[in-house]
Amino acid sequence: MRLVVAGATGMVGRYVVECAAGAGHTVVPLSRRTGQDVGTGAGLAAAMAGADAVIDVSNVTTAATKAAVAFFTGATGHLLAAEQAAGVRHHVALSIVGIDGQTSGYYVGKIAQERLLEASPAPWTLLRATQFHEFVPQMVGRTSVGPVVMIPAMRTSTVAAAEVAQRLVQLAGEEPQGRARDLGGPGEDDLADLVRRWLTATGTRKKVLRVPVPGSFGRLMRSGALIAGADADHGRQTFAEWLARQH
Repeated sequence: MRLVVAGATGMVGRYVVECAAGAGHTVVPLSRRTGQDVGTGAGLAAAMAGADAVIDVSNVTTAATKAAVAFFTGATGHLLAAEQAAGVRHHVALSIVGIDGQTSGYYVGKIAQERLLEASPAPWTLLRATQFHEFVPQMVGRTSVGPVVMIPAMRTSTVAAAEVAQRLVQLAGEEPQGRARDLGGPGEDDLADLVRRWLTATGTRKKVLRVPVPGSFGRLMRSGALIAGADADHGRQTFAEWLARQH
């Protein structure tokens, strides 16, 4: 199978490329360095030639609603147009568990992406996953102020990004199914506790402040809505097992 991977140099994308290549697929990674830009559509037509499926894990780092919506709708629109012109039979996209009903921020961009897919005549599959184990050190980097890390109060069920990648590659080889079963982690934790464990394991001396975020977004994080439901699939690697492999 010939697989095009959008977001191939990102956290999940790198695992997707590795997993797909290991399974014997021909992988076409999209990157600005090799002349493709999902934001503008540049280079996509040539990259799609002969492709059987596209796995889209492209991403943007922003909390601004307009920026998130603009990126995800733009990238998805450009990919779908190039796929349709090339006759690609399957578009697989990654989204996030529990984002329904959000009205501001990054999640609104993901909702807009999902709606664009749902309205498209293209054959597609959408996988929603929970936050990754790798989300923990990302949060430390984003929320550290000197010796303090300000972590939002959040119930979470983190999953290994590598396992998400494996599921995406598996789905790409199957028939398009629309919304696939959600994928969550093997357990439930408080995000601040995971951060403390990561800091201890890495010998990083910082104080963790657990901060309840105001508004609907904060309530969403504290409610457990971002944890996959009972009917979801669950990854096998625990946070502790992932953490032990980081050294």
